[in-house]
Order: sequence, then structure tokens, then C-alpha cells
Amino acid sequence: MSPFLDLPPLSAARFAAIEDKVAALLHTGADVIVTQGEALLPLEAAIRSAVHPGSTALNIVTGPYGQTFGNWLRDCGAKVVDLAVPFDTAATAEQVADALRAEPGIDFVSLVHAEAATGNTNPVAEIAAVVREHGALLMLDAVASVAAEPLLTDAWGVDLCVIGGQKAMGGPAGVSAVSVSARAWERITANPAAPRRSYLSLLDWKDRWTDAGRRTLPHAPAQLEMLALDACLDRIADHGLDATIARHRAACAATRAGVRALGTLAPFVTEDRHAAPVATTLRTPPGLDATELAARLDPALPVQAGGGALAAELLRVNHYGRAASLDTVQNVLAALAHALPTADPLHVRTTAAHAWADSIG
Repeated sequence: MSPFLDLPPLSAARFAAIEDKVAALLHTGADVIVTQGEALLPLEAAIRSAVHPGSTALNIVTGPYGQTFGNWLRDCGAKVVDLAVPFDTAATAEQVADALRAEPGIDFVSLVHAEAATGNTNPVAEIAAVVREHGALLMLDAVASVAAEPLLTDAWGVDLCVIGGQKAMGGPAGVSAVSVSARAWERITANPAAPRRSYLSLLDWKDRWTDAGRRTLPHAPAQLEMLALDACLDRIADHGLDATIARHRAACAATRAGVRALGTLAPFVTEDRHAAPVATTLRTPPGLDATELAARLDPALPVQAGGGALAAELLRVNHYGRAASLDTVQNVLAALAHALPTADPLHVRTTAAHAWADSIG
């Protein structure tokens, strides 16, 4: 039998220690619950736990996940105000402040930190400040941003912060986590519509695990995924969080510089300050179908066409986790240069290498 299938049970103490490592990564002293499923589980759980009929929610939409959150919020019976901005840019604190002033009853705000699907990232610190001044709870989807850019959960005043391990952390997709502030617990505990005796219930975890001293696990954990999460947390700690963030920023800078040197394609997110460090999206010109271009590339490369309405005009280069390397960026750019013969491959590679070096410092 494989040694990976014949492991002793994961203890409650080991599970709690992994949660503590997640809390350190998030820079939070709040309760952290590691959930046994992909990050959509705690994202939906957070919304259904904190929102109820009579709630008014501001849903900031900068990509497809914001659209999903709006559906859940409406399903909870909330009045939803969508603040939708073009997917090739980012939301601003001023836009959020205007929306809050226009609808004083807003008590919940949902925001995606980095949208890997569209390649943009939002200024969470500034947005969180106006949300906290208004008095609403803030839920942040940090699945694509954690370990790729700063995430100061407590300092920024994020009440519900959801992460997954499968992107910049370089870990498993089958476990995720959510930090829950004291303000969020107060709201959830008082919410009669919050799930109970359910896989979506944060209150079940609070009652049976967190408040019980984290001594007895409420169910058998996904052991292999938990061990993988533990390993990637240790790897980030060993390499240094700042160095991990710097590597992702350099991959973004090198990709954007190399693409501009290609000439045929252009970054979908036009301003560098709005670009997510985990993925660079590229706009194809009229007559060049992104889906067809992606199909001509080596399938082993971290490149894919966009989804939905953007499939024909958007190409996405993923440079997160182990793919946040100059070699990966250079391989992608070389493949694009080969597919677009008007480009000078040497110039593209040199430009990307200089951008990487300038970003790393």
C-alpha cells in the first residue's frame, strides 16, 4: 500500500496548527476556519451566514466572481446594489464611497481582491477604509491574491477573508479557509437565516470546534489536502512571504513588458497599477481569435482563452505558484512570438528579462 494512503489520522492539534499558520499568512488574530472544499465553499458560506432578508449589500463587480456573489446575495433575500466597473480596470475607493452614500442602508460589501479571470486587482486597503467608516461588513475574496500581494486582514479591517491554496500559494485546490472577525461573528450569530447543521455552516464550526477549544474535530478532515496545505505554508515561510510576493510581481511585470514588445497583442488591463500579479490577460486584435491562438500553443504552457463573452478576444497567462518564474514567462513569450511571426523573439525575451530584473531589484 502506498505510504500516502496509510497515514495515521490527522490530529485536532495538527489541524489547529495549520489554521494558525493560515492566520499568520493573513496577518490576522481573528478566528480562522479551514474548510474542507474548494474556495467557493467558504465564499458561499460567508455570504449565507452574514446576509439575510432585509440586508442591503453592495456587490463590487470587477469580474465573473463578483457576478456569482450577486447571485448568492439575491438568493439570500438581500437588496443588492451592484457596483460594476469595466473588467479592464479596477474599482476605486471613491466609487465605493459614492455607492455607500447613495444607499445608507448597506450593511454588507463583497469584493474580489484579484480577479485572475480578467487580470485586474482592486485597492483593498483604500476600499476597506471607506467600508469600515460606513459601518458595513466587508467580505474579501483573496483566493487569487494571497501570497501574491500584501494581505493585511486586520489592519485593513476585512471581516471575512476567504483564501484558497491553489494559486499563488502553490498548494491544493481541495481545501480553503476563511477568517472571521468578532464583528462578523456577532452578525452571523444574530442572523436567524445563517446555515446551521449544514456543510455551509460557519456557526457549526464555531460551536463544535473554535469555541470548544479546537480539541475534537467535528468530522474527518481531507487529510492529504490538509498535509499539502501545511507543506505549501511551510514553503512560503521558508522562502519568505515578501520574496514570494516579489516573484509574482516580477512575473507580471516581465509578462506585460514582453507582450508589449510582441506588438500584436496588448495587455487587457491597460494600467500597470491595476494588473493582478497572478495572471496577465491579453487582448487580441480584430481578426485574431484568442481561442484559436490558445489552441496553437503547447497545452503544457499556462495559457488559456478567456471565458464567456471574452473567449474570442482574451488570452490569459497564468503566472502563479511555481509558474511565477522567469523561465515560465520566457517560455510563454517564446511560444507567442513563434505563433505571431512578426515579433522578434530575441527582443521580446530581452525586454522581459530586463523587466523581471527591474522588478526584483
